[in-house]
Amino acid sequence: MSRAFAVAIDGPVAAGKTTIGRLLAEETGALFFDTGLVYRAVAHQTLERGIDPEDDEAVATLAASLDIELENVNGDTRLLVDGDDITDALRSPAVDRALPPISANPCVRSALLACQREIVEGRSAIVVGRDIGTIILPNADLKIYLDAATEVRAQRRYDELRERGVDIAQETVLRDLRARDARDTTRDHAPLERAPGAVVVEATDKSIDEVVAEILGLIGVRRAECVAEPE
Repeated sequence: MSRAFAVAIDGPVAAGKTTIGRLLAEETGALFFDTGLVYRAVAHQTLERGIDPEDDEAVATLAASLDIELENVNGDTRLLVDGDDITDALRSPAVDRALPPISANPCVRSALLACQREIVEGRSAIVVGRDIGTIILPNADLKIYLDAATEVRAQRRYDELRERGVDIAQETVLRDLRARDARDTTRDHAPLERAPGAVVVEATDKSIDEVVAEILGLIGVRRAECVAEPE
């Protein structure tokens, strides 16, 4: 990408945003930014400092105090908190358990808004999450809503957890995913929804390569439109 070009990809859990976003970043030379990492960073630091994840005020105060940076190291996105690389600790079961009340905390989301925008500012980026096109980057050059059937997403999530060594039943994964969908779409602050102007990409019956190719095509079209638009 010759000039800074931001792509916002929203969608429900396990729709493939992270895998597809990472591949798109590799293809375009852009920064890959999974905004869920910043909430995981807060969850990690909450546990490290002995704060109750349900203590909304204490967690929000902590979130506002953290210096969060994103670096691209040999094509790998690394997250630093107060100068320390904590990327490898962000996918632990303990962080998973602490995450729901933290990511739903409106004060935490407000505290992290500027941080997320600063990470992307002036950089070409593929940014994935659940409120990118609606809240974080409402003026993104291209907005995508990536979706897939619930059962397909549950199977992907189950496979991912099994690869990480988590012993869990498929029925539990499906139930948890449905509950997560309900929370994400009905919360009062920054609910998951299709952003105005977003292109819906349905991934249920498509391979990862097919979805990546489809979005690359959309990026190409939108970039051409941006070049043609007056300053």
